[in-house]
Amino acid sequence: MKKPNIIYILADDMGYGDISYLNEKCPFKTRYFDQLGEEGMSFTDAHATSAVCTPSRYGILTGRYNWRSRLKTGVIGGYTPHLIEDGRQTVANLLSDSGYYTACIGKWHLGMDWPCHGEFKSVPDFGVVENVDYTGIIKNGPVDFGFDYYYGISASLDMPPYVYIENNKVVELPTKVTSDSGKRFWREGPTAPNFKHEQVLPHLTDKVVQTIEEHKEEPFFIYFPLPAPHTPILPTKEWIGKSGTNEYGDFVMMCDAMVGKVMEKVKACGLEENTIIIYTSDNGCSPSADYKELAEKGHNPSYIFRGHKADIYEGGHRIPLLIKWPEVIKAGSQCNETVCLADFMATMADLLGVILPDNMGEDSVSELGLWKGQDQYTREALVHQSIDGSLSIRKGKYKLEMCKGSGGWSYPVPNSEVERQLPHVQLYDLEVDIKEQHNIYEQHPEVVKELKELLTKYVKEGRSMPGIPQKNNGVEVWETIKWITE
Repeated sequence: MKKPNIIYILADDMGYGDISYLNEKCPFKTRYFDQLGEEGMSFTDAHATSAVCTPSRYGILTGRYNWRSRLKTGVIGGYTPHLIEDGRQTVANLLSDSGYYTACIGKWHLGMDWPCHGEFKSVPDFGVVENVDYTGIIKNGPVDFGFDYYYGISASLDMPPYVYIENNKVVELPTKVTSDSGKRFWREGPTAPNFKHEQVLPHLTDKVVQTIEEHKEEPFFIYFPLPAPHTPILPTKEWIGKSGTNEYGDFVMMCDAMVGKVMEKVKACGLEENTIIIYTSDNGCSPSADYKELAEKGHNPSYIFRGHKADIYEGGHRIPLLIKWPEVIKAGSQCNETVCLADFMATMADLLGVILPDNMGEDSVSELGLWKGQDQYTREALVHQSIDGSLSIRKGKYKLEMCKGSGGWSYPVPNSEVERQLPHVQLYDLEVDIKEQHNIYEQHPEVVKELKELLTKYVKEGRSMPGIPQKNNGVEVWETIKWITE
């Protein structure tokens, strides 16, 4: 069989409930997302490895839980040095070695090493590094981790610098400083003359369409991490008011239209039957979307799930996942298995007949059997992480959360008076309590013990899949966590 083309589209902060195919109560129609579900497979229990973006992206590209990297909490900024470890192989390396043309077009947000006048001077809170040499060569970006081509932005669209990068150089030097507020929020920072925040999403989409045209005669892998619907929430004029909700709903519809452009290009090039199109999100919807305002219009981006971006609760990391591959995946099929975005590495290896070494895809499980409609999936349990670094583990119907509250931005927030009075762990039976309302840890001490021991094993062995134990990075943090050290 001819190697299939692969297009992996990753939304930034889109909730499960934002896709009308997955949420019958969604007040607006997402035409192309729905088409992916109708013509492919939809997943009802898919999860990012984290409830925030940088770590989720790490998990997708490495097949390794993000909390094994040096980044134990939060996200990185636009100037932060590279996060993926030197020598670590990504799924782009795997596909490149198998004869694929590999391109990353969009938001990277995994760090890169900016050239500087003198020593790199780190700054807090996603601030501007003042001594960057924008004319120099950027090291350890996407083209150093398996991608033949890169075009995009270094981090989120609300994090400076606001410049396009092609391969390892800035396309146009920044000459001005810009910022904005409200739902249009972006932090103050250096901006290139032709860099217009409102045009970043359509511009990147055009680059993807162009790349498909240029490489339609060879197998290609295009990783397209959208900068949207993350802040700044910037639907262009033609989309304002279209959703009947607010600017966020309009922006979701605009994202849908951009994905539609990619799908239409694949079809126009005669590649539809043997092209895998994956659409998903790096975490749940952000509160920046204004949940209260959306609720007044009858919309909940988190669907029926508790919490949102940043949280250990389902709304933080349970995400939409739609996959279309006409040659293999049955149209309109649905998968209810608990799967993870880190599975991409093992799935691609399985597809290509490649045996992964012990130091690749340590937490990745092949989903290829599921895609084919077969009952072949071997994940024992799944680990999630919130923005403050709290972990949870899901095995079957039970989910054990190793924190008192949300671990993120929703109630009860970490270190609040309310949270301090809560039990030290949370256990939920998701079969009967999908909204995570009833903590049953006292009723099932044996389940708490089993899951805590399994999570500790996963942490200590540096892997959750069978194989030779591996080392974690930045292990000092584990030495202070009682449930791991006891």
